[in-house]
Amino acid sequence: MDVILLERVAKLGQMGDVVSVKEGYARNYLLPQRKALRASQSNIDAFEAQKAQLEARNLETKAEAEDLAGRLAGQQFIVIRSASDSGALYGSVTTRDAADAATESGFSLDRKQVALTRPIKELGLHTVLVNLHPEVVVEIELNVARSVEEAELQASGKSIQELAAEAEAAADFEIAELFDDIGSAALDDDEGDAAPAADESEEGSEEA
Repeated sequence: MDVILLERVAKLGQMGDVVSVKEGYARNYLLPQRKALRASQSNIDAFEAQKAQLEARNLETKAEAEDLAGRLAGQQFIVIRSASDSGALYGSVTTRDAADAATESGFSLDRKQVALTRPIKELGLHTVLVNLHPEVVVEIELNVARSVEEAELQASGKSIQELAAEAEAAADFEIAELFDDIGSAALDDDEGDAAPAADESEEGSEEA
């Protein structure tokens, strides 16, 4: 199906381009989203008549998107999730989770604007794309952790593997200290038991 684009569409073309696309893609996405019109002569003539207005509107929304992009780019948002000790999530983080996390921090985003570069199924820092405008895309970062404290440690540069290793080392140290304390206590008891024996030996010598 031939359509005329009403805005820039990635991998298709710029506003005003007439392109051929699969009918399902046009019917299910381009046409209902008002990103394109069927490339009939009447629609092409209508586009040409409104082209100046469409371009002006595009520049206005682009400027607004660029303003938001300047504030949003590089921001990190915390998403709290349950996970195993190895860091595997019980479930996955979705585009809605990303949009909700950004919105809670004061940025109004819709899940349709969020694009995951890959499925998020483990703890850690993950880069996510946000499409603010056909010509304005920014990156944000999701800090997926089991708690705010863990998120803060991850933000400082520590991976879940490093955090787990530190926790294990701390546990081993506590166990070693416990055994040291037990050993010291046992040694003190042995010394206490030996003292009376020495006294008895001295008393026996005096009687002789």
